[in-house]
Amino acid sequence: MPIIPVVSQRARDIYQRGLQKGNNPRAFAKVGDCQNISAYFLGVFDRKGEYALGPYQNLQEVIDQFAGSFDRSSMSVRGGFNAASVLSPFWADPTQCKRGESPMACEFRLQNPSIVIISLEEWWSRMPAQDYEGYVRQIIEASIERGAVPILATKADNYEGDNSINITIAKLAYEYDIPLWNFWRAVQPLPNKGLYEDGFHLTLGPNFFDDPKNLQAAWPMRNFTALQSLDAVWRGVK
Repeated sequence: MPIIPVVSQRARDIYQRGLQKGNNPRAFAKVGDCQNISAYFLGVFDRKGEYALGPYQNLQEVIDQFAGSFDRSSMSVRGGFNAASVLSPFWADPTQCKRGESPMACEFRLQNPSIVIISLEEWWSRMPAQDYEGYVRQIIEASIERGAVPILATKADNYEGDNSINITIAKLAYEYDIPLWNFWRAVQPLPNKGLYEDGFHLTLGPNFFDDPKNLQAAWPMRNFTALQSLDAVWRGVK
């Protein structure tokens, strides 16, 4: 499957239905774990001077379109979150979320997104992939019900040992006919496939895409391909 999503008619239908519900076409949301906190993931695009597009100036339009969403602290992103946590009211921020509201429902209410990036790498090593799949299905279906187009993301690591998480993500993207950002494929050509020796953490580098050497590290590649994916979906659904 390609790195950058191909937008289907179903994704366009979800988006248009969301606009009819009042979703904000200038807002996207993030659902995820420690790999998605704004300090590392996408937040640089709201911070001038911390990135350079180089030959990819066409991406400035999507940055302008979603200004304010990149560096926002999502209610449904936290270190230690997984596919179950984002659905549990126990983990919601009591200062911003309503009683009984899950982190994901809280984020949807506050951000009112038209697109949502779903990137959930962490899972309990002794729990079967079928449990992960069940929770991700709930996340996808809640997004679709809200009219927010889900972008599912594969992960760089194979910490579970059998690639079952990425296989599940790809299968669900195909089944629901929704966009897939195939980050796993993007890191395959990188040194050590973009991972440090622990096999989990992504290699660091500056987000200056005017120097091709920076895209040999996984974090700049993650931000670059995520931005490309957001751009492709936004242009494909509007």
